[in-house]
Amino acid sequence: MQEEPLYLWCAYPEDASTEAVVQWCAPKLSEDERARWQTLRFDRLRREYLTTRALARTSLSKYRPVAPEAWRFHLNTYGKPSVYPDCGLRFNLSNSPVLVVCLIAQGAEVGVDAEPYERAAKIAELGPQVFSPDEINQLEALHSAERFDRALSVWTLKEAYIKARGEGLTLPLNKISFLFGDADGIRLQLSPCISAEPRRTWRFCLLDHGNHRIALMAELANDPKLQLWEARPISAPPIRLPLAEQRWFQSS
Repeated sequence: MQEEPLYLWCAYPEDASTEAVVQWCAPKLSEDERARWQTLRFDRLRREYLTTRALARTSLSKYRPVAPEAWRFHLNTYGKPSVYPDCGLRFNLSNSPVLVVCLIAQGAEVGVDAEPYERAAKIAELGPQVFSPDEINQLEALHSAERFDRALSVWTLKEAYIKARGEGLTLPLNKISFLFGDADGIRLQLSPCISAEPRRTWRFCLLDHGNHRIALMAELANDPKLQLWEARPISAPPIRLPLAEQRWFQSS
């Protein structure tokens, strides 16, 4: 069967430190977005917000004849953004002070999360607040470095999953399990209290880029063909980056 394409776009907030990049990005935001950007007190937050909004708009414009500043968005009840009016594209964003990513698909719900490696130890300490009993058992069987790395992977997968479903933290993280090591590699297991959604098939994978662990989630029948694009600075022509072969996993 033909692979479905997914497009992962990356940009870097530190590149918005120059006035030239700021002046290129700002006109692409909506009036409301510019107002929000201008209220942010700290330069770090301003760079991150500006890069996030500009990346969403410029990357979507690669797949439809719409100017970046012309995109309009709708937030669902739980805050997940979608294109308005619907043009068939689905997207999701994740941002940190160092890296912003935007995942785009045609007609498939998607979710993405990117977390810096440096957060791994802190995430591992969260315990029953975010990890299921089965996940905790697996984490406790690992040595510290492996435990931190696994916790980072599990956290990003959970975040990507709840974002793809569009229900946010109404889905309790400790009732969602990503279990490693069986014949399927990574297995998604849901507690009965949240597994009553209509039958859906999710494809997911993990990759590393820019000192971040990135989890991708897409509602697809087949493994997708992923393209990785980088805009550095965001005002420059984007380039397609080489990717090692990804291993995609499927929800049961």
